[in-house]
Amino acid sequence: MAENQQAAGGENASQPQFALQRIYIKDLSFESPNSPTVFQEQWKPQVNLDLNTSHNKVSDNQYEVVLSMTITAKIEEKVAYIVEIQQAGVFMVKGIEGAQLGQMLGAYCPTILFPYARESIDTIVNKGSFPGLMLAPVNFDAIYAQALKRQQDEAAGNAAEENQTH
Repeated sequence: MAENQQAAGGENASQPQFALQRIYIKDLSFESPNSPTVFQEQWKPQVNLDLNTSHNKVSDNQYEVVLSMTITAKIEEKVAYIVEIQQAGVFMVKGIEGAQLGQMLGAYCPTILFPYARESIDTIVNKGSFPGLMLAPVNFDAIYAQALKRQQDEAAGNAAEENQTH
């Protein structure tokens, strides 16, 4: 029986492993440059969302993934508020490499972080005395696929340019 348990443990060691270690806000900023006059305007804002992800290796099997978001709400040309957040997480990733690791860090981890960032944004906007802002879900798999395609297209373009110069 002990042999069976040891064999099972040995199999698990070679299996891919993924675990969320910690989620935290790395940076958060709220600005309302035109308050209090902006509160007198009819509230029909144009909301713009800029979104980026990054990651770095913390240790052998740990990666920090950072989801950076900037939300700008304007009424006509007047900025009502700007929210900037860096929602981060530390993830343990073991036995996953190459394209799978890229997909994990570039799409799967940001998908986990997004609801936390969305909730923080909604809370800070409310504390700024504005109506809540519940951002729609984001398809990080599609964003990651587009980024990969753009990188491949750029690499192909650079290779073609280099071939023409030689």
